[in-house]
Amino acid sequence: MREVAFIKQNKEKWLDFEKAIFGKTLKNPDELASLYIHLVNDLSYAQTYYPKSKTILYLNNLAAKAFQKIYKTKREDTNRFVHFWKIEVPLIVYEYRRYVLYAFVLFLSFVGIGVLSAAYDDSFVRLILGNHYVNMTLENIEKGDPVAVYKSGSNWGSFIGITLNNLYVGIKSFIFGVFGGLGTGYVLLVNGIMLGAFQFMFQKHDVLWESVRGIWIHGAMEIFAIVIEGAAGLILGASILFPKTFSRMNSFKIGMKSGVKILISTFPFTIAAGFLEGFVTRYSNTMPNWLSVGIILITLSIISFYYLVYPFILNKKLKKLHGII
Repeated sequence: MREVAFIKQNKEKWLDFEKAIFGKTLKNPDELASLYIHLVNDLSYAQTYYPKSKTILYLNNLAAKAFQKIYKTKREDTNRFVHFWKIEVPLIVYEYRRYVLYAFVLFLSFVGIGVLSAAYDDSFVRLILGNHYVNMTLENIEKGDPVAVYKSGSNWGSFIGITLNNLYVGIKSFIFGVFGGLGTGYVLLVNGIMLGAFQFMFQKHDVLWESVRGIWIHGAMEIFAIVIEGAAGLILGASILFPKTFSRMNSFKIGMKSGVKILISTFPFTIAAGFLEGFVTRYSNTMPNWLSVGIILITLSIISFYYLVYPFILNKKLKKLHGII
């Protein structure tokens, strides 16, 4: 069968299925599962006879969305909360994995710009961090406690204030994605350059290790979460600029829903980072190296596994289970 005839023959079925997945036309789980089987069969047929066609991309995306819909509407032993964290978010992250990569590349590039700018311009750190903060940090370095700033304020006060600020940054990074992703890029730019300049300041005064074993106790999760939130913002921006086979409005709705879910998934990590900064980082200069490094590695491993490893494991498992490519 020619591809044009194949598309014409199944177009109405696919559009009906698309409305059931993305629109307000709700179908019961059994009917949806039946349609899903037909869709997978069409996908397999297209892969066999039209291997380089864009039809495969369309059907593959529809199949992935359908799978999420089915597992969201079917009654299962696991509750909705567990399903959200265990299945839904990881599958969304896998689907938009290239945007996670883009966010990391952008952020690390901006960190590099911050480091180079601080290295070649002595006034750059003060321009970015402010004279008061730099002077205070230099005084702390002279006193032998480079990260003493994290000891200021009460435990609970620091925890609440820091957490609210980090949540605000993450939400802003996502919302600014409506400007075609440029707003999100700006948030990543500001935070990346600030981090690069900040760490170089400690390197310049030969206390980089002392700063790393203190700052990154909370920074591993905090910075990682900012990058993931940036990815959510880029997804939102891309849904507006590149609607693909959907109308721009439907594409925006899909991007908004997916981005919000990814954003929400970062909140526990952001809160955990705030807790560490308020209650643990302040003791970094008195704790042994193995403990501070251990906390850094554990927190970094947890968030890295959830966003960079587990989505691939889950996707591979589901592909094997349901015969999707």
